[in-house]
Amino acid sequence: MKLSSENRTGGYQRKAPSFRRRLLIPFISFVYFCSIIIPAFDYETAAASESLVIQDVTLIDATGAPARRNMTVVVKDGRIAEIGRSGRIRIEPGARIINGTGKYLIPGLWDVHVHNSYRSFLPLLLVNGVTGVRDMGGTPAEFERLTVWLNDMKAGKLRGPRVVAAGVIVDGPAGKGRPDSLHVGNAVEARRAVESLLSRGADFIKVYTLLPRDAFFAIADETRRRGVTFAGHVPVDVTAAEASDAGQKSLEHLFGVLPLCSRDETQLVNGMRTAIAGSTTPVFISEELRSQALAAESWDRKKAAALFARFARNGTFQSPTLIGYRNLADAPVAAFEQDERLKYIPVERRESWVRQRAQLQQHIAREYWENRENLFSRQLEIVREMHRAGVGILAGTDTASFYVYPGFSLHDELGLLVKAGLKPMEALQAATRNTARYLGKAEMFGTIERNKAADLVLLDGNPLLDIGNTKKIAAVITNGVFLDRAELDRMLGEIEAEASSK
Repeated sequence: MKLSSENRTGGYQRKAPSFRRRLLIPFISFVYFCSIIIPAFDYETAAASESLVIQDVTLIDATGAPARRNMTVVVKDGRIAEIGRSGRIRIEPGARIINGTGKYLIPGLWDVHVHNSYRSFLPLLLVNGVTGVRDMGGTPAEFERLTVWLNDMKAGKLRGPRVVAAGVIVDGPAGKGRPDSLHVGNAVEARRAVESLLSRGADFIKVYTLLPRDAFFAIADETRRRGVTFAGHVPVDVTAAEASDAGQKSLEHLFGVLPLCSRDETQLVNGMRTAIAGSTTPVFISEELRSQALAAESWDRKKAAALFARFARNGTFQSPTLIGYRNLADAPVAAFEQDERLKYIPVERRESWVRQRAQLQQHIAREYWENRENLFSRQLEIVREMHRAGVGILAGTDTASFYVYPGFSLHDELGLLVKAGLKPMEALQAATRNTARYLGKAEMFGTIERNKAADLVLLDGNPLLDIGNTKKIAAVITNGVFLDRAELDRMLGEIEAEASSK
């Protein structure tokens, strides 16, 4: 994220009949941004001043190498200073020694699709071993709150993961696109939206569902020109293949992918565009799920293989957010309401989830409900085949959508990636190495190697034998700061108390 000392208002308008209007509309469109300046992406939270030595641990460095037993890792000034066989590493006097016998050390995990709606979500993510997130944007007010929280983390007032932020979602014209997004109706407005977001410190641009076709390609060109990435949904007016060719860095939720793998591609694509013409985002969600369900029934393996090869060739990553689809498929199941993790979620969000459950059956297309089990199996198959084709898979959850828990659900997502056909190491890499490569920060984090950031997770079980062992967290190390199990439990207690008080 770029720091700026300027208080600029930038913006765009649909029409400009007068000089006065050219001044007023940009100001109104971006009034929330006037004071937003967010910390740089590679901000340093207060790094531990003491040296930290983890001895006799089994090291899983996420490079793809086998686990190494009896290893010692030395952390100093927030960085990994040394790695070697226990007994062969010099330990400085006064260093803090951590006994790693019987434990497993992995890189800190990343969730690449979160919406940090509440302040408590940040420490909740960290407690679960999530040391980095890609915030996929929201409203101007949410962006402003996130800015405050990031500054609190930088000042040592709040614990949380590193954050890469989109700022505010860019969607179609007002009245059609997502409410409280940046509303864009044409290419000129799209370019101005990119300029305004970047001037306010956004790391990348998040595109959304109802973005007009010319606006989408203008964003693709403008971000390329400025050397930043764009990611998000595949707009209805653009195909997933076109989005990949245009340089969209990641596609979220598998949106737009299944219809292009169908024998009925033309019918499904045109049908969706007709169904949502002049409509709104909620209608799109129903039509997207309907289209996916129908596409699952008319699957064409050759078309799928050609599409996935295209993604791999273009370097287009996929964040399938399988946990959201699994939850949706199980929506009628009352077990959601007995989930013990609910106690960490603010009452307001819990109540919204209950309302969502009641609305799902009413508003989502019949074709989805009738075929949801087959569709979920097909979605798992898609992830497996994309991975085999060389497409980069990213672990993301869409926190905090329908019963998706900050931090906790990332471990569920890793389990679903294994269920889809990835090996445990490959699933782990989807939350570590792949993310670092996607962000262009492979020299900084993602694997356990010398000079990289000391964002680490100490486990009580081997995740290469059972990916579910990523949940068995003994300690989290964030920028060299060691948080043992007692401290993590203390943080959980505070989060629970805060969630129940609202």
